[in-house]
Amino acid sequence: MGGAFLAAAVLARLGGRIGLPTIPLFILAGILLGPHTPGVVLLSDPHDLEMLSALGLVLLLFYLGLEFHVDDLREGGRKMALAGGAYLALNVGAGLGFGFALGWGTSEALVLAGVLGISSSAIVTKVLVDTGRLGNPETKPILGIIVVEDIFLALYLAALQPILSGADSLSAAVLDGGKAFGFLLLLALAARFGTRIVGRLFAVKDDELLVISFLGAAVFVAGVSEWFGVADAIGAFMVGLMLGSTASGDRIRTLVHPLRDAFGAIFFFAFGLSIDPGDLPSVLWPVLIAVALTLVMNVLAGMGAARVYGFGPQAAANVSTTLLARGEFALILATMAAGAGLDARLSPFIAGYVLVLAVLGPMAAGRSAWLGRVMPVRCPSVRDEGRVGAGV
Repeated sequence: MGGAFLAAAVLARLGGRIGLPTIPLFILAGILLGPHTPGVVLLSDPHDLEMLSALGLVLLLFYLGLEFHVDDLREGGRKMALAGGAYLALNVGAGLGFGFALGWGTSEALVLAGVLGISSSAIVTKVLVDTGRLGNPETKPILGIIVVEDIFLALYLAALQPILSGADSLSAAVLDGGKAFGFLLLLALAARFGTRIVGRLFAVKDDELLVISFLGAAVFVAGVSEWFGVADAIGAFMVGLMLGSTASGDRIRTLVHPLRDAFGAIFFFAFGLSIDPGDLPSVLWPVLIAVALTLVMNVLAGMGAARVYGFGPQAAANVSTTLLARGEFALILATMAAGAGLDARLSPFIAGYVLVLAVLGPMAAGRSAWLGRVMPVRCPSVRDEGRVGAGV
């Protein structure tokens, strides 16, 4: 693990000298030092870092929740649902059509719908932090789309599981979906009405006790969420949402930074460990077509979000590029597909597709000004303009 930290740090420092974002460099470190690449192998089994990697994802989404406020969900619920629904309709629909066009099978097409349709919450969070855009107006719809995606994700996995397992029980799928939705509703109600009580529980002066308390709460709720069929990350997000509105919110944001950065790096390193570069050439053309399709759909989704929120071209470009990356959820689907005995080409395709977008996404987000110059979106007022990087 020490080697993983050091390798990620060295590559990130070298990349920083030429302006590369850290995410693809952390992933590259995992590929170079993993079991699928000749040379030094730090870890022969990527599952050795599974728990630490999961903790990295939980902390990234917990921090995202701290930056998102309950009022944003309450006041912008309709717009958030519209933008998120449009994003899912475009990307999931394109993924389903692409899956059928490949001709690999119906179950494979349903898996590809999720692979192409769902953004990487972890990479999106890291991009927003690295580019200094957390305070930008377009960040709220970006986070809103992530929330809508996670709600869809819970229902999608509940419906997909019986299909992959060969079960034909519709009632079981409905039961799992209802259980997941009910738990999400419970978390939302706690975030809306339980902030005052939660604030009292976390009102401690000692930093050590505060760190142990918020870390325990985030990880515990994440674990319970997974048990209910909800992505563990969304449970951590909801805990962050509650704590961010309390009197201790600012202190928690400061204290969680080093934890978020350290374990986030391990998450992306472990992500790289799971990729076998030798499998990629066999699915090169489908990967490139899927990447091009995702680029087009994300630009359309960015334009749609700009229309819903009244943003100009630069904000639309920021939305399009920030949500571009695919990651942890696609790899979960690859594992499920392999276990279900689906087409053998599916796993290398998913790995190649995720790798390209995990690298391309952060780089495109850092250079979104280029897209903003040609984005066919009207600029309604000064309120939106600029906002590149830390904002203008």
